[in-house]
Amino acid sequence: MSSVLARLARHLWPLAVANLLANIGIVVTGAAVRLTGSGLGCPTWPRCTEASYVAHAELGVYGAIEFGNRLLTFLLAAVAVLCFLAALGARHRRATRLALVVGLGIPLQAGLGGITVLTDLNPWVVAGHFLLSMAIVMVCVALVDELRSPDRGLAPRLPRALAWGTLGWGWLVLYLGTVVTGAGPHAGDADARRNGLDPATVSQVHAVSVYVLVALTVALLVVAVRGGHGWLARVTGLVLVIELAQGVLGWVQYWLDLPVGLVALHMLGAALLAAGLARIALAVLPHRADREARAGGESQPHAATRLP
Repeated sequence: MSSVLARLARHLWPLAVANLLANIGIVVTGAAVRLTGSGLGCPTWPRCTEASYVAHAELGVYGAIEFGNRLLTFLLAAVAVLCFLAALGARHRRATRLALVVGLGIPLQAGLGGITVLTDLNPWVVAGHFLLSMAIVMVCVALVDELRSPDRGLAPRLPRALAWGTLGWGWLVLYLGTVVTGAGPHAGDADARRNGLDPATVSQVHAVSVYVLVALTVALLVVAVRGGHGWLARVTGLVLVIELAQGVLGWVQYWLDLPVGLVALHMLGAALLAAGLARIALAVLPHRADREARAGGESQPHAATRLP
């Protein structure tokens, strides 16, 4: 077993990246389920129907799409398990804990996905399902940051406050996005109910929240540049680009009456935004690539970035 773990340890970095990409990818495939009206293609859970765990011809293309998305959860779980075992083999305790959190989040996410089906795609439950995905993506980013990121010290108080304020406000933006979705036409099934809020009003509230997020990000970028925090400035600049692209895409899809292709791109952008917000928050915290995260802070010759 130890030899298997040692071999896996050499692949910890690509597995961590695969973990992140897979969790972003399933956000997009989940959007495809909803946007094609396939949310109840399998009308129950954990079975697809009362009589079968798998989709069959009578369910048509909607059943195939929904069941296919369920199958992707097993791929996600396999990547998470391999990543955890690789971290264990690398004897990197913080990476192991982060990989474990991601791994535990996947069955939790599957269970919450089942609840969305059992509640006939209740929009508030669907929102929780999406936000949990965003949280898992952020933990995946923390794992990537732990394994391969520039050495840095603790940032001064002002950029730290702005970074964590940006993260907190970003969560509000993501949540309001789910409220807009719950009021809109893409319910995932023709008979699924909406949250009853006026789509135009909640879209305006969401837009204002995005403006505030952009302002916070610009303020952080200015502080980072003026303070000579190069890594924080680069990360913040990239996130600002994502935010601006998301804002433009959001307005375009609104005025074009929410075409499914643009909505899917907007969902991808939301996952990238979540990843970027996590990266910003981490960029103001200290990081040492040659140290394992244990109490004594001893030198770690087996850290993932130092494997031959």
